Amino acid sequence: DFVQTVLKSVLIGYLLGNGLGVLTGIAIDRAPFLQRGLQPVAALTSTVPLVGVAPIAVMWFGFDWPSKAAVIVLMTFFPALINTLAGLEAAGKLERELMHSYAAGYRRTLLWLRLPTALPHIFGALKVNATLSLIGAIVAEFFGSPTAGLGFRISTEAARMNMPLVWAAIVVAALTGSGLYALLSRLERRVNFWHPAFRSR
Repeated sequence: DFVQTVLKSVLIGYLLGNGLGVLTGIAIDRAPFLQRGLQPVAALTSTVPLVGVAPIAVMWFGFDWPSKAAVIVLMTFFPALINTLAGLEAAGKLERELMHSYAAGYRRTLLWLRLPTALPHIFGALKVNATLSLIGAIVAEFFGSPTAGLGFRISTEAARMNMPLVWAAIVVAALTGSGLYALLSRLERRVNFWHPAFRSR
């Protein structure tokens, strides 16, 4: 159940959703005219109810893990996009003018100034999405799943009134979500060691 839900659905959907969100945020920042077309569509994806899109994903992608990964991509894309845009805008005006005075182009300014400044915002989205993706995968498995998965196990064993196994699946899900969050927090402290928020820790 852990392999089906976490190592397949959650991991793949999480990486795709966050990766697409960050890349789309950079593309919108590079070409502001895209903001008028892409940002409203991205905002629309965040308002789609999970219980409505999960059955549709099952119809499109089948009962196995790809349908759950598609739901997770939809859930994690918008937070990653918005936080990336906010982080890229967080670079100070003086710092940007300094890079401009050194004749740094967009790419160098992005790599050496704006992306490092955006990392705390991006990690914020990554931590929120870590728990969202696990919840999304479990709920999506209620609407159709093969014979494995934490959500499948919870719904099946609850119907049989086998509550010890239901609680066991819930505990595994809770420990997994907490572990992912703690791992990302530790990685954030290592990557953002220069940030004032982490210097005193």
